[in-house]
Amino acid sequence: MLEWSREWQMKFNVEKCKVMHVGSSNPRYTYEMDGSEIQVIHEEKDLGVTIVDNLKTSVHYAHQYAKANRMFGILRRTFKTRSKPVLLKMYKSVVRPHLKYCSSVWSPHYKKVKELLEKIQHRFTRLFKELRQLTYAERLDVLGLWSLEERRNRADLVEVYKMINGQSAIPAIKFF
Repeated sequence: MLEWSREWQMKFNVEKCKVMHVGSSNPRYTYEMDGSEIQVIHEEKDLGVTIVDNLKTSVHYAHQYAKANRMFGILRRTFKTRSKPVLLKMYKSVVRPHLKYCSSVWSPHYKKVKELLEKIQHRFTRLFKELRQLTYAERLDVLGLWSLEERRNRADLVEVYKMINGQSAIPAIKFF
């Protein structure tokens, strides 16, 4: 690798290079570059997605939950108003993007992860005192929101529709 990089005049910063051994049956070799051993990692964040060596998505969504939870706390402490239109716009633009980031690729399939993500939206709907006696589904209906699960399912259906109608880069025949 080092010879190739020198030939093509592409220098690597060895201190920033990392190795992740994916899978349990991976032989876990040690790699060197320019006389230095490359650091072995078990978790890496790239383009906002946390990738773990076992390829489970729960770590990524735990990070996303923490971000959304922080943003929800800021929203709740900063805005004293309980005006539905104002808080809905703030929630949709500041909190919810963290809950759905990259969900089209890393859609959660474990019940505990789905419940963890839904927990923040559940807490958001309880901000409004006049809605607290209603069930979560009723609060969503009154606020004009969908559950995060419904949003993910809709996004999947839209993508399938695009594939079937030739509006996607992925043809339906290859996907199905």
